[in-house]
Parts: sequence; C-alpha cells; structure tokens
Amino acid sequence: MFRTSRGALRRAAVIAVAAVAALTACRPEDLPVDDVSPSASPGASASASPGASRPATPGGKRFLVDASEAGGLRKHTGDGAVADVPVDPGETRDGMRLVVSHFAGPDGGDPILFEGVDNVPEDTSKRREHLFRGMLEYLEWDPEPGQPRARPVADPGPLGGSVECLLASLAENGQVICGWADESTAAVALFPDSTLDEAGRLFVAMRGDLER
Repeated sequence: MFRTSRGALRRAAVIAVAAVAALTACRPEDLPVDDVSPSASPGASASASPGASRPATPGGKRFLVDASEAGGLRKHTGDGAVADVPVDPGETRDGMRLVVSHFAGPDGGDPILFEGVDNVPEDTSKRREHLFRGMLEYLEWDPEPGQPRARPVADPGPLGGSVECLLASLAENGQVICGWADESTAAVALFPDSTLDEAGRLFVAMRGDLER
C-alpha cells in the first residue's frame, strides 16, 4: 500500500492554499473583456484627465470656459467686471453653465460684453436668437426702424457651427452683436463702435478661448 509522509501532505496543503490565494487576488483588469460588468459605460475611464478643470459634457459636446483672456483681450475683473446678468439667457436647467464677462475693448475702447450658455437642450440656433433679442433689449433698440438682420460670418473658425453678426446701428458702423451656435452651445457678444467684418473676425478669435 502506497503511503504518504506527513511532510509531503504538508507541502501539498501549502501549494493548495497558495493556489486559492492567487485566484482570489485577481483584479478586475486581469479578467477577460467579456467578464466586465455590463453596467460600466463604454469608454468610461476611472478618473479624469490630469489638470482637467471641467470634464466635457456627455457625448463629446463642447462647453464654455470662463477664460481670463479671449482673442488677445483681457477679461475685466474688479470694478470693470460684469456685476449681474444683463441679458436674459433663456431657461437654464441642471447641467447648463452660464458665462458672462466683460473683455477689454481693442485700443482701450468700451468693453465687449460676452454671454453664453452650454449644454443647451433645444435647437441652439433658437437659443442664439433669444440671446440676440435680449442683447437688443439691453441696448434699448428702437423697434421703429425694424429688427436688424443677422448676416452669416463666412469663416466660423475651427470650432465650426454657425456664426452670425448683426448691426444695431443706422450707420455703417456702431453697435455690432455677434453670436455663435453649434451642437451644444450658444453665445453672443456686443462690440461697441465696430463694423460687421471687424466684429466677426474678433468674435471668431475670442471663441477659440471661450469654448472647448
């Protein structure tokens, strides 16, 4: 009859315990892809990217940034900052962000007023129209001559979408309001003492710093 020594049994027991410990120590990332829980969203990461101040909205949509400089123009703070929300931004819901800023005007002129919202739930072009009307009310535009007509800016810049400007003046230069609308954001800015072409170019340049 085959006999097993106590030493051999002890060694076998140690090997068995080690095998069980190795199996229970498996981490989720060591499992095959098919074993990942279906509750995990596709493409989700465990943590935000280092240095990210705010994550992108769901679906890769763009969002607004409260930039300290836009298009080479410095944001006003202190006494020169916007004290309230001068233009009705429309309905704001959870997850939406409102950004309102004054930026130093070119050549030391009057400041440029910027206002925009992101994560817009409806057609962003309609939200831009709402902001256009609000900006005209802010200027106390006289409706007697009729509503100014917005004109598209030929080059909306690398962020795409639609950029339009309108002249709220009876002269060829004066108060110009420009606005953009894309998949998830809408914004407007008021350019005092400008022309449609000048304001359009500057607005596109500012947008590159105000939207991500």
